[in-house]
Formats: sequence, structure tokens, C-alpha cells
Amino acid sequence: MTTAADADELVFEDDPYDAGLTEAGIDRVLALPLFRSVDPTRFPASKPLRELIRNHARIDKYERGQVIVRKGDYGHSAFVVLGGAVGVVFDFPLDLPTSAESTAKRSWFSSLSQLWRNATVPEARDTSRYLKRDEWGLRYREGQAQGLFLRNIEQFIGEHKIVELHNGDLFGEIAALSRSPRTATVFAIASSEILELRWTGMREIRRRDEGFRKFMDERYRNRNLKNHLAESELFKNLGEDVLSQIAAATQFETYGSFEWHTSYKRQMASKDLGRALDEEPAIASQGDYVDGLIMIRSGFARVSERLGEGHRTLSVATNNDVFGLEEIEDHHAGRGPLTLRRSLHAIGYVDVLRVPTALVEQYVLPNRAAPPESARGDGEDEDERPLDQGLVDFLVDRRLINGTKAMVIDTDRCVGCDDCVRACASAHDNNPRFIRHGPEHGKLMVANACMHCRDPVCLIGCPTGAIHRMADDGRVVINDDTCVGCGTCANSCPYNNIRLVEIRDRDGAFVIDENTGAPVLKATKCDLCLGQLGGPACQRACPHDALVRIDIADQEGLADWVNR
Repeated sequence: MTTAADADELVFEDDPYDAGLTEAGIDRVLALPLFRSVDPTRFPASKPLRELIRNHARIDKYERGQVIVRKGDYGHSAFVVLGGAVGVVFDFPLDLPTSAESTAKRSWFSSLSQLWRNATVPEARDTSRYLKRDEWGLRYREGQAQGLFLRNIEQFIGEHKIVELHNGDLFGEIAALSRSPRTATVFAIASSEILELRWTGMREIRRRDEGFRKFMDERYRNRNLKNHLAESELFKNLGEDVLSQIAAATQFETYGSFEWHTSYKRQMASKDLGRALDEEPAIASQGDYVDGLIMIRSGFARVSERLGEGHRTLSVATNNDVFGLEEIEDHHAGRGPLTLRRSLHAIGYVDVLRVPTALVEQYVLPNRAAPPESARGDGEDEDERPLDQGLVDFLVDRRLINGTKAMVIDTDRCVGCDDCVRACASAHDNNPRFIRHGPEHGKLMVANACMHCRDPVCLIGCPTGAIHRMADDGRVVINDDTCVGCGTCANSCPYNNIRLVEIRDRDGAFVIDENTGAPVLKATKCDLCLGQLGGPACQRACPHDALVRIDIADQEGLADWVNR
């Protein structure tokens, strides 16, 4: 596993992760088996190992039954058990806790009756539900959310298969390093003390210390890599022994910045989009020797080719796409040299697998019945490409290709009637969940509505898990009951599609926080009309076919709609 981290990127923040972490606490961390063999001389004087731990580690205490991480969450940390015991459960529902009222499909009658039951004041809520929050496990201390708790710990343990972890055991590192959803829920079986280490600290240790890097690589190979390969169309028909051989030789690489949304916002503020490709880390460059087949595990990458003194974008590679397969096939058949015809650059943060060319030629090509969907680009003529070059650059440079359900408006057809906004308001108690404006290119506008991203950075850091991805269809939703209005998700959203609102009760009075005396805030965003019959009301209401919810990365689908 190699990491393409910027060697000059600073990893120390102004505010340590745990301001209360003492020198004795740092000694305790460094004495753990995981860090005991890390060589401090491998770290420069400007970034010593002790300061890295000071700035990126914290020690927390968890009560019995308290949830540490949830299945489906996008975490940014790994954890080590320092004391007590934790339980790992894989079959726990992804969307814990969630409101049955918000997710249940309404009948035709309830959908219709909602129109005359809607509140007459903005952002009105049934506040009686907030008084019941302890029933589903959210505890408060001094007005602040303390965390999620299992309601009946004994019953829960009896009904689920639990894997116990104890002193020194590590968990959560794969999801943290690969920016992938947590695959299990972990909770405290007994009162426990847990070390949390942020991704940036883990990355720096991996980059500096070979032993730590090999340890992490081996855990990934043993726990995740073979299963991931087996899910690919290229490798799924290979035997267990062959998969094991390929997994042992495959490299896991990460490119770009984990906190890409921060630099993206600065770039948008400066309006300097012309240098977007120059700032994207190169995964593979045109003319390079093809030392392996590249598979995109998560994130986005730009496929481009040289054009004059610069590059032109051909397509975008995303989850499970491959790069370099065409060149390997042609070389294997004697049709060309083993060199890349295009380049691949990371957009944001990207995880890739690099499978050695020799193993692809030996095991994959002889058993390949049909070409899988690929990120090859194929070097087609511009006239034959589904979208014009300017629109492709617009969508990629602004990273709008992150959206799986972006709201795209054809401004040539849109007459400004606002039927879409009124329909959205009708479906959400007279509170529209989007704004009908946004970045434009030609006749197309991408409106300020939640895009339900493939890489939903808004999920990272929510203290109660209120914002989460639905298990069944992948939409990103906010549980109003568990949202505490901290603004973490709104600040993280790169596209400014989440807003904090002051809420009112059904009588129109602002709901006031008893501790601060300030109005209570809640995060709101588009939820694709969760629970509504017929799907997104905005699209159904448009009388001119001027609006669509679409996967931006699907260039052919978008082109069909644009050229309809």
C-alpha cells in the first residue's frame, strides 16, 4: 500500500485533537504494540512523532452501550482499545437511528391530505417528538449531545452475533484510510477507554515508517482486498488460489487530499478553475510503461490526453472503473506497445488498486468473455463524444461529477414559473429544500440542491450520526430528531447545499434552547422526497421538462437528456 501524499503538506493543526492529552498520555500511546516499533528517527525535526500524536490523537471514555462508530458512517479515524471491551456487529441496520415517520412510504391519501395539513409558518416542527429522543438512544449532558446508546444492551447482545475486542485491538483503520463506509457498528460492551487517531496522523506514520506501513497493508489484504477483487467483473470467475495470488501482489494506493472539500472551497472562492488539472495528483501519465491495471476503488479520477501544450479531458473514472486495460489487451495480442495512451489524475481523494500487468495477462485475459465497463476513454473523435468539451470541463473542474442525483435545469426551457419550488415546499411542510440557482454553463444550470454525492464528505464528523446514507438506495438524508444543529455537515458540504435553519413549533413560535436562550437550529437539505410517492416532486412538477435529477458521471445519460 503506497500513499501519494504531498511531502510538503503540513499535518499539524492550530487546535490539537485532544487539548487535554498530556505527556503521560502520549507516552501511553507510544507504548502500545501498534506504535512501539515505530522509529522516531524517521520523522523530521519539524514533524516529530510525539507532536504528530499530540495533534492527531485523543483518548475518550465510552459508557456501556455507547456507540463508537456506526455501520455506513464515513469515518476519518482509527481506534485502539486501551481498556474495557467493545463489541463489533455486522448485521446492525445502517440507518440507526432513523425516524420511521420520515422513511415510511405514504399512501395516496396521506400524500394528498398533507397538502392541507402543512404548516403555515416556515420550518415548523412537531416538537413533542424531541422530548422522546431518549427512547431511541440519544443522550444529552449539559445540553450537548453525548452520543448514541443502545437502548437495551442485554437484549441487543442476545439477538446479534458480537465479536469482542479488548486491550490493544485496532479497528476502523481500513475505512479511515480508504474513505469508505464503515462495515460494522462498534459499541462499548463495558465502560471503555478508546484511543482515536485521525487519518492525517495515520497517513504520516505510514509514509515515514516501513514497518507500520507493512502492518497496515497486510491487514487490508487479509480483510478486504480479496473480497473487493472478487466483486469485480474482471476477477469474479477466478478461483480462490488465483485470487489470493493476485491479492498478494496488488498494491493499494491513495492520491489527493482527504480534506479536498476545503481546498475546493478556496478554489471556488478565487474562481481560479483554469489550473484545476495542474493541481490534481497524477496517478498515471500518458507515455508511461503500463506496470499494472489500475482499478478505481473509490473517488474520482480525470482521464485526459495531451493536446498541444496542455490536456483535454476525455472522461471521468469512478468506482470500479479500470484504466490501462486497453493497452494491456493490445500488447498481449501484439497490437501495440505497453505504454499508456492517456493520463489519469486524481480529482479530490482517490483510492486505487494496481494489479501487476503480468498477472492480468496470465489469469484475466484468457478467461475474459466480454469487456467490462472501463475508464479507457477510447480516444474517440470529439464529434462522437456525448458531451461537448466545454461542458465536460465545467462538470469536472467544479467536481459536479460527484453528484449521483444532481438537479440539472435546462434554462432554455425553464420559464421561471417556480412550480418545482412550490412542489418541493408542498412535500416538506411548506419548506422548500433547494434554491433555484447555481453554477451555469451554456443552457445548463446545476441548482443548489443536495446532489447525494458518491463521496459525501458531509457525513464525516457528525456527532450524532444524524446525517447518513440510506442503506437501500444510497440517498443522503438528515434525521431531524437526532440533528443538534452543530453545522458540521453544512460547513463540510463543498457545494453549499446544506443550510441551518431556526425552527418553530406548530404555533409559529421559535423553539428556544433552554441552556443558551438562542433559537434551536437544524440542518436541512434535499432528501429526494423521502417517503413521497412518485419520487422527487421538483422533477414531477416541471411542466416544461426543464428539470432532471441525474447522475452527472453518466455522460451518455446526461447527453441524451440535453439533446432530447
